Amino acid sequence: MAESNIFQVWDYVVFAAMVLVSAAIGFFCAFKDSRSGQESTEEFLVGSRQISAYPIALSLASSFLSAITVIGNPTEVYSFGMMFLMFGFTWFITMTATSLIYIPLFYRLNIISTYEYLNRRFGKMVRYQVVCCFMIYMFFYLGIVTYAPSLALSQVTGINLWISIVTTAFVCTLYTALGGIKAVVWTDVFQLCIMVIGLLTVLIQGSIHIGGLKRFGTLAENGGRLNFLDFNPDPRRRHTFWTIIVGGTFGWTATYSCNQAQVQRYLACKSEKEAKSKAIFLNWIGMIIVLTTACLCGLVMYAVYETCDPIKANKISNTNQLMPLLVVEILNQTPGVAGLFVASAYSGTLSTISSGISAMAAIFVEDFIKPIWKPWEQFSNTKKTLVTKLLAMIFGLATIGLAGVASLLQGNIIQASLSIAGIIQGPILGVFTLAALFPKSNGKGAFVGLFVGLSLSLWVGIAAQIYPPADKFTGLLATSISGCLPSNFTTSTPMNVTPLLTTITSPNQERPSIVENFYSLSYLYYSPIACLSTVFVGLTISLVTGGSEKVDPSLISPVVHTIHKFIFRIKQALPKPKTNNKSRNPYPVFNENPASCEKTTQF
Repeated sequence: MAESNIFQVWDYVVFAAMVLVSAAIGFFCAFKDSRSGQESTEEFLVGSRQISAYPIALSLASSFLSAITVIGNPTEVYSFGMMFLMFGFTWFITMTATSLIYIPLFYRLNIISTYEYLNRRFGKMVRYQVVCCFMIYMFFYLGIVTYAPSLALSQVTGINLWISIVTTAFVCTLYTALGGIKAVVWTDVFQLCIMVIGLLTVLIQGSIHIGGLKRFGTLAENGGRLNFLDFNPDPRRRHTFWTIIVGGTFGWTATYSCNQAQVQRYLACKSEKEAKSKAIFLNWIGMIIVLTTACLCGLVMYAVYETCDPIKANKISNTNQLMPLLVVEILNQTPGVAGLFVASAYSGTLSTISSGISAMAAIFVEDFIKPIWKPWEQFSNTKKTLVTKLLAMIFGLATIGLAGVASLLQGNIIQASLSIAGIIQGPILGVFTLAALFPKSNGKGAFVGLFVGLSLSLWVGIAAQIYPPADKFTGLLATSISGCLPSNFTTSTPMNVTPLLTTITSPNQERPSIVENFYSLSYLYYSPIACLSTVFVGLTISLVTGGSEKVDPSLISPVVHTIHKFIFRIKQALPKPKTNNKSRNPYPVFNENPASCEKTTQF
C-alpha cells in the first residue's frame, strides 16, 4: 500500500487498551475461580453450566463474525453488492432449526463434547471420523481469521506482519488458557462492542467524507450495489436469493447446530429454556446489527472509490486490503480512528480464536484423553484443569503456523471461509441430522455417508479452484478508473482481481461442459450437497444393513417424539376396526421416561 505507519499516539492508546482489557478479563476469571476453589475441567470448559444467557448470546454473535466480517463484508458489498445482507434471513431460519432440533438434544444429554453424542449413537468409528474432520476445519478457519487482522494492522501501522500474527495468537492464548470459557464469553462481549463501535466509526466518518448518507446511497444505487433481490434459479450464480437462503441455511446450521465452538456455549447456559429462548435469538439480533453496519461500510467504500478502483489502479494487490486502505486514506486525520478500526478487526479475531481454542481443548480432553487414557480418571481436578489449560495454550500457539497457510489466499476471505465451512461442515451436519432425526440410521450408514458426502464436496470445491467459474456467474460488478490520477498507476495495464482465484485460465481456452456447469456451482451449495448426500447415502446403507434396533429415545431429538405423538393422536381419533384382542394397542406409545423407554418404545 502507498501509506503505512500512520498510527498516532491515540491510535496506539486505543488499540493497546483493547488488548489489555481482553487480557485483564482472562486474569480476572482465572483469579476468581482459583479463589472460589471451583477449578475443574467442567468449570473451565462450560462454566459449570451457570453462565447467563445474555453474555452467551453476544458471545455466540461474536465468535463467527470475526475480522472476516470487519474486513471481508465491506469488500463483498463493494465487489458484489448488498445481496449479502440476505444472510440475515438465513440466520433466522438457522436459529429456529437449532433451537427446535439440536439444543434440546445436546442439553438434556448433559455432555461437554458434541461428539460424545455420536459415540453413544453410532459408535467410536463415526465419532473419530467426525472429530478429525472438525479439527481440520478449525485449523484452516483459525488460520484465516488470524491472518486477516494481522494483515490490516501491518498495512495501517507498518508493523511487521508476523509480529502482528504472533501478538494476536499470544494474547488470545493467554486469556483463554487462564480463564477458560468464562473468559472467552466475557471477552467476546467486550470485543463485539468494539467491533460495532469500530464499524460505526468508519461508517460515520466515511459518510461525512463523501457528503452524507444520502449521497452514498445515491452513488450505490447508480453503481448497482443495491441489488438486494435476485430470484434467478441458476445454481451457478454466485449469490442469488436461492443460493443464500438454501445454501446459507445449510452452512450456518452446520455452524450453529454441531460446531463444538458454538454448542459449548449453549451447554454453558443455566437452563435449556435460556439457551433456546434467549441466547440463540438475542445472538441473531446482535449478528444483524454487525452485518448491517459492515454492509453499509461497503457502500461507503464504493462511494469513495467510485471513479478510482484501487485494484485496477494497482494501489493494492488483492481485495482483502480494501478496508485497511479506506482507513489509511480517509480516516487517519482523526486521532484514534485508525487505532479503533484495527482494534475492531483484532476484537473479532480474538473472539473467534479463543472460541476455537476452547473448543479444540474440550474435544481433545473429552474425545481423546478421557476415553482412551485410563489414568486420567485418577487425576485430581487441579491436574485435569492444568492439562486442559496446557492444551489450550498449544492449540493457540499452533494458529501462528496456520496463519502462514492462510497468507497464501489472494482472494475474498468471506468466500474462502464459507467455502471451507461448506466443504467440511456440510457432511458433519449430515451425520448429526442422521443421528437426531432418523431413528433407523446406524453407524455403518453414518460412516459411509460421511465419507461420500466429504468426497463429493471436496471434489467440487477443489475443482472450482482449478477451474474458476466464468465471470458471468460470479456477478462481479463494474468499477471505474476514470477519476484516477496518473501517479496512481504503477503499470500500464490495469489489473482486476476475482475472489479466491488461485489458478488463472486463459479466457480463450475451451472449457469442458462439466467445468462450465458442475464446477461453476455456487460455493454456498457445497454445504447442502454434502449434507444431503451424507443423509441419503447414510439412510440407504442403514436400511441395507438392517437399520438400528432399540435406540435409546434420549438420543433422538425431542422434536421427533413430538411429531410422533401428534400423528399418533390423529390416528387414535380415527374410528377403530372391531377386534377381539382388546388388550392389544395397535399403535406404539412413546414413554417420556428414558429409564423405562427400552421396553415400551420401538423406533
